[in-house]
Amino acid sequence: MIKGFARRFRPLEILTPEQIDAIHRGTLDVLAETGVHLQSSTALKLLEVNGCRVDHHAMTARFPPSLVEECLRRCPTSFRVRARDPEKDLVVGGNSVHFLPFPGKHAVDPGSWEPRMATRQEFHDGVTVLDALDNVHGLYSFAPYITGFAGVPEAMRVLEGVIGQIRRSSKAIAMAGRPHGTEVFTIKLARTLGIDIGGGMKVTPPFSFDEGQVHAAMRLAEAGMVTYAENIRVMGATGPATLAGSMVSGNAEALAEIVLMQLTSPGTRMWALDYTFPQDFRDGETMPRAAFGAVESHLSQAMFGQLWRGYGLPVYTSVPGTSSSRTIDFQSGYEKAMGALSAALSGANVIALHGSMGSTDAFHPLQAILDDDIAGMVGRFVAGVEVTDETLAIDLINRVGHQPAFAREEHTRTWSKRERFVPRSADRLTYPEWLEDGRQTALDRARSRMDEILATHEPRPLSPEQEQVIDDVLREARDHYRTRGMISDEEWAEASPR
Repeated sequence: MIKGFARRFRPLEILTPEQIDAIHRGTLDVLAETGVHLQSSTALKLLEVNGCRVDHHAMTARFPPSLVEECLRRCPTSFRVRARDPEKDLVVGGNSVHFLPFPGKHAVDPGSWEPRMATRQEFHDGVTVLDALDNVHGLYSFAPYITGFAGVPEAMRVLEGVIGQIRRSSKAIAMAGRPHGTEVFTIKLARTLGIDIGGGMKVTPPFSFDEGQVHAAMRLAEAGMVTYAENIRVMGATGPATLAGSMVSGNAEALAEIVLMQLTSPGTRMWALDYTFPQDFRDGETMPRAAFGAVESHLSQAMFGQLWRGYGLPVYTSVPGTSSSRTIDFQSGYEKAMGALSAALSGANVIALHGSMGSTDAFHPLQAILDDDIAGMVGRFVAGVEVTDETLAIDLINRVGHQPAFAREEHTRTWSKRERFVPRSADRLTYPEWLEDGRQTALDRARSRMDEILATHEPRPLSPEQEQVIDDVLREARDHYRTRGMISDEEWAEASPR
């Protein structure tokens, strides 16, 4: 099991029991009255035989409260996500806190900050850096790059990305993309390699799920993989502008996903995922924009964490992974740091943080390295304070007395290492030392660390048998999409080797 962090104090509660009850009752009311739109006759039939009111013509389902609450009780309160290195399995739930990367659409060149399609080498370098960072506890299938990398047919990009992660990291892949039926091949990989690659039925808010998303999630549940219940919301656009109303709206969608997954396969491992942002209306513009990194998002994830802890599911938040800043700068630092800290304090078990830039416009390993210091500081904070006879150090205080001589004590040498987190990229030098060190910034130190990682880090290799499994699945997938006309002759000719 990979070492994460343990929250050693009661999580933050920003809602009263009465407010929690009002949100929950409002959610059940919306599910019973409005329900959800499911573009899947298979899912609608399953819901209907289990007591939902289904309109097959409109493709809607309305949920009885008793069914919702029964399906919540079927969800495990904690679970293991298997990695290809068993020592890096991810165990989520309870008071655990783990960090994952968050993706961006493209690579970006520091200096110009202009996004562009990543190369295969940049993708592989990004995974290598994530594998090396101490506070990245698992991977996300779209990370580093949502759009994959150049030289790969569009239909194959997600699968090629997952395979790139498997080959260059032995950490757990906590979540996987599923466009074009990709989950069929990721499930085959996971089963053969003895790992977990999860996913879910991403919602199109408000209250709509397309057929491909629904069937992908059902396949994952049937295969025994981890799935998620997603609250994704833009306040004032895809949901109400109020925090409470937005929570009711998103919560209804997440609970609908719980019901369908638990009816598909009772006991399916699930976590609840929050990704909520307010709209940023300004200057009388008619075209609003999402305010990534906004304090309202941090309030929303605190509400979500408290609500879903009460439901008993592990809580996953992607809010800290995004910032509105398009560069690695002060704004991205404070927006990400506040998001990560508020998530950890309010009970999140899994926090997506590392690497993403500019509201998922881009990803860069330098950002991930800087974010790793944020994760380490947050982890140290939630570890809290140990109060024992040894840490109180009363005998030591009395022995040293009035002299400032604690530095020479063995107790100081021992406990300084245990009590302190030392960031790798931050400047902790005196001014003369900083001048002598070349006036390096945190970004300079991150760049040096990235160069060192890429020159020295060697992920755990796959066995020849595992490589053969991957090659076989890749070949099958390529043939599948090519025979269906989803890989053109030109793409086939231009596709680059692994």
